[in-house]
Formats: sequence, structure tokens, C-alpha cells
Amino acid sequence: MQRLTEQELHNLGMNIVGKKLQEKGYEFVAINSTLKKHPQFVLFKKGEPTIFVLVNVTQNIQNPEDYDVLWMETFKEHAKKQNAKIWYAGIGIANAESVDLPVFKNQPYYVAFNDFLTIL
Repeated sequence: MQRLTEQELHNLGMNIVGKKLQEKGYEFVAINSTLKKHPQFVLFKKGEPTIFVLVNVTQNIQNPEDYDVLWMETFKEHAKKQNAKIWYAGIGIANAESVDLPVFKNQPYYVAFNDFLTIL
């Protein structure tokens, strides 16, 4: 069995978030799936401010919405300059058999993603 790379896990999370955003009626102005490049999604919806969506995939399915507060403060300054809102999508993805095992290609996995956290 081949384990998913960090980039493949990130892409899986991006797909989950992208579907949720489409269901909410948002248009994508920009999408960036490169690891550690933020934001991952820039959204547009008529009559609303621009929204930056930050996607973070973790194997922590108990608290996937935990994030680095200091880093977020820096990003908030960037968003304020752009008159944009920030949504944080923390997604936990873990092996369905055991959270102690990595996620493998073509094997079942568990997803923990409730909704977006509004940061700004």
C-alpha cells in the first residue's frame, strides 16, 4: 500500500472544501493548491466582500480547526489591506482503520470537517 503524500492529502482536503463552497454558491476567483501558499481559494459572490479561504489538512480528527494564532495574525493584516474576509477550513483526514496509521491510496479514510471558521 502506498501512503498519500502531504500534497495529496492537501489536494483531497481542497476537493472537499471546493465542493462545499460550490454548494454555498460561491465563484472561485483564484485557486492555489500549492502547500503552504495562502489563501487556497479567493471567492466572489455578488453583493459580498472578497473571501480568502485558508485550507489546512491535518490527521488530527479531534480538533482539525486548531490553527497557528501568530501566523493567522499576519494573514489578517494582509486580508485587511485587501478588504477581504477570512474563512478557515480545518480538515481532519485519518485512516479509517486506525488514526495511528497513515492514509493510504485507494483505502478508506475518515473526514472531520464541520464548517468554515470565520476569522475576519
